[in-house]
Amino acid sequence: MNNQTKAYTYAALTILFWGTAATAFKLALSDLSPLELLVISNIVAFAILLSIVIVRRKVRELIPKRTKDWGMSLLLGFLNPFAYYLVLFEAYSRLPAQLAQPLNFVWPIALVLLSVPLLKQTLNRMDIVALLISFLGVYLLSSQGNPINFVFADGVGIMLALFSSVIWALFWLFNVKDQRDAAVKLCLNFFFSLLFVIPLALAKGVFPISFSFGFGAAIYVGFFEMGVTFVLWLQALKYARSTAQMGNIIYITPFVALFFVHIVLHERIFYTTFLGLFLIIAGILTQRKYGTKHG
Repeated sequence: MNNQTKAYTYAALTILFWGTAATAFKLALSDLSPLELLVISNIVAFAILLSIVIVRRKVRELIPKRTKDWGMSLLLGFLNPFAYYLVLFEAYSRLPAQLAQPLNFVWPIALVLLSVPLLKQTLNRMDIVALLISFLGVYLLSSQGNPINFVFADGVGIMLALFSSVIWALFWLFNVKDQRDAAVKLCLNFFFSLLFVIPLALAKGVFPISFSFGFGAAIYVGFFEMGVTFVLWLQALKYARSTAQMGNIIYITPFVALFFVHIVLHERIFYTTFLGLFLIIAGILTQRKYGTKHG
């Protein structure tokens, strides 16, 4: 098997596992609260990532060498997984999966907007065109099959899904400035996240968490959505001839997600969901090709 074939194999597994995430979220949330889901999945993901770091013999790198590395890990752990997934799971508890998943996928657009105040960058004409295309996609998605007589399915849920993309964009901006090993960084993120998750869970009285079907789905989320799939994606990028090509392939994921949402959750997929998703991705790709380079 040559390197490019390996890259496609790892990418296909990544798309498959991340494509099942939206369905797994909804299944878990049928039994668990967003906070309970975060507690279980965070612990599972940390255990998986720690195992990967041990196998790679990078345990010593888990102890930050500089004071600012401790601070960076604490900040990144707060942003992701703590804040990001807590907000995202709350959005999924309120919205159909076919709406929450694509809305969360607009983080590259949030990144463009955040780059203006945070990186002091400016928007050119194609940036604005790309943003308008994606915002039209968000509108169509949110219309849930009725773009003329538009009524929000759940305004709070929609805002939470969009806000989760803002949190992820912030996480990305800070994360790219941290030059430590990717798996080590992610393992530390999940460890420091527990410093926020566990006290909040204790304060909210979520323990003990009962064993249920949702509990099993939460373990799946921790293993595949948060843990091992990230490593598969890194392997795909490692073997790929072009990381840009791999970056474009990953946009198949939300369409795979819709397939599982329909088959497993039996959600009726609206035509506006497909149109909105196409426009969001078209806007992202337009900005990448013709817009200002951000980050």
